[in-house]
Amino acid sequence: MSSYCEEPVHLISNVAQMLDIHPQTLRQYEREGLIIPSRTNGKIRLYSQIDIDEIKYILQLTRVLGINIAGVKMILEQNQIISSMQDKINVYEKKQEDITRYGNGGTKNALVVQKTSFDIVVFKE
Repeated sequence: MSSYCEEPVHLISNVAQMLDIHPQTLRQYEREGLIIPSRTNGKIRLYSQIDIDEIKYILQLTRVLGINIAGVKMILEQNQIISSMQDKINVYEKKQEDITRYGNGGTKNALVVQKTSFDIVVFKE
C-alpha cells in the first residue's frame, strides 16, 4: 500500500507549519487561483499530498527563482497546456503504434489524426 495520499487530509495550519509559511499565504494562493483545496461541509480547507506538492512547486518558483504571483500563474497555466498537449500526443502515438503493429497496407507509416484547416500528420520512423 502506498503512503502517498491523494485524499485531502491536512488542515491549513498543518500545511503552513509543514512548509514554514503563514496560513495567510495559503489563503492568498487560493484567492489567486493557484491552488484549490478541498473543503468540508463546514467550509474547512483540507489539503492532499498533491496539493502540498503543488504548493512546494509554487514556493520554489517564488522563493528560489524570485517569480511573482502573476508569473507563477502564467507558468501553471502553461504547464496545464503542455500536459494536455502531451496527453494528445500520447493518444496519437498509440494510434500510430497500432497502425504499425497491425498493418497499414505496406505504405509509409503516417496517420492523419485531425482534419481541420490544419491537418496534423504524425510520422514514426
